Amino acid sequence: MAFPYLEAVVGFMIFMYFIETYLDLRQHTALKRPHLPKPLEGVVSQDKFEKSRAYSVDKSRFHFVHAAVTIIGDSAILLLRALPLLWQKSEVVVANLGLDPHNEIIHTLVFLAAVTLWSQLIDLPFSLYSTFVIEARHGFNKQTICLFLRDMVVGLGLSVLLGPPIVAAIIIIVQKGGPYLAIYLWAFMLILSLVMMSLYPILIAPLFNKFTPLPEGELRSKIENLASSLKFPLKKLFVIDGSTRSTHSNAYMYGFYKNKRIVIYDTLIQQVLTLLQFGGYTLVRNSKDLFESFGFQTQPVLVGLLIFQHTIMPIHHLVSFALNLVSRAFEFQADGFAKKLGYGAPLRAGLIKLQEENLSAMNTDPWYSAYHYSHPPLVERLSALDRSDEKED
Repeated sequence: MAFPYLEAVVGFMIFMYFIETYLDLRQHTALKRPHLPKPLEGVVSQDKFEKSRAYSVDKSRFHFVHAAVTIIGDSAILLLRALPLLWQKSEVVVANLGLDPHNEIIHTLVFLAAVTLWSQLIDLPFSLYSTFVIEARHGFNKQTICLFLRDMVVGLGLSVLLGPPIVAAIIIIVQKGGPYLAIYLWAFMLILSLVMMSLYPILIAPLFNKFTPLPEGELRSKIENLASSLKFPLKKLFVIDGSTRSTHSNAYMYGFYKNKRIVIYDTLIQQVLTLLQFGGYTLVRNSKDLFESFGFQTQPVLVGLLIFQHTIMPIHHLVSFALNLVSRAFEFQADGFAKKLGYGAPLRAGLIKLQEENLSAMNTDPWYSAYHYSHPPLVERLSALDRSDEKED
């Protein structure tokens, strides 16, 4: 008797839904607390706290609905064998277009187009409600419906432009890779990631936002002096027009080796595929029972990748949790480094200011934040800075 892969996958999805819903309930309870956490008393105004609590509770309620609809939809798609049906229908579409239905690359591209359009349609109501109801209600949304639709069309256009050659390359590598398939796939994805990391900020990001050099002045001088003192190879400083879409604040850096750039939001003025995963995919690709369990009578390359992503969900959750722990540790180290440079007080003030202006959650559940957050909550970061003060004393 063949192993019930599909039922196991759906069962694990539902199990994780209940686990994460439990954590969401704990977080929702924490968000509804009517008082500030002690470390923030006298630091954050009551008015900001009330606004933050209302915003966080609104987002939390919306998340419950979105998560429930998502698990029902995803489970139904798998259990009703919607994907193999769509694969069969896409073959008919290819034939009706006068193309070769046996060409796996063309067949896959039509299948992907249908999946992408379906996903966009399902997610569109949630995106619209999140942007034009929740974000607007709390004073963050600056997008117009035209700008929202423009971004969506540009995103789909990029998928049409970049998707086919990438998908075609993956299919050819899998078909021709032989015993070294995992290595070839890993090398291709590594090169692709490096190329995209280099091209995204130069060619793709400007399609969505305007980047302008940070004007000469005190802020630019301070950033450049700090970078110079740390021997940080800063080449350019940009301001991004984030305020055309939202009043949320942020900043980030990018670049390789000696060509680093920093981007600051004008309101302020991470999927990795490993060699191990590809090694696992080679086993999945050769498992006829696995494909048949999901309703597929053939073994298309891209379908194999989709099934593989479902079957390694337990590993994905463990790895994501571990990466969050590492990321949080790095954040604490970065805060400690900033304090050693003499920026302890400005860092504290900046963290509090960001928390207030973005109406970020003031009260967080420790289990929820440990599982979901890649950055420590504000209270934990401030407490860590206080402990370092005590050690110095």
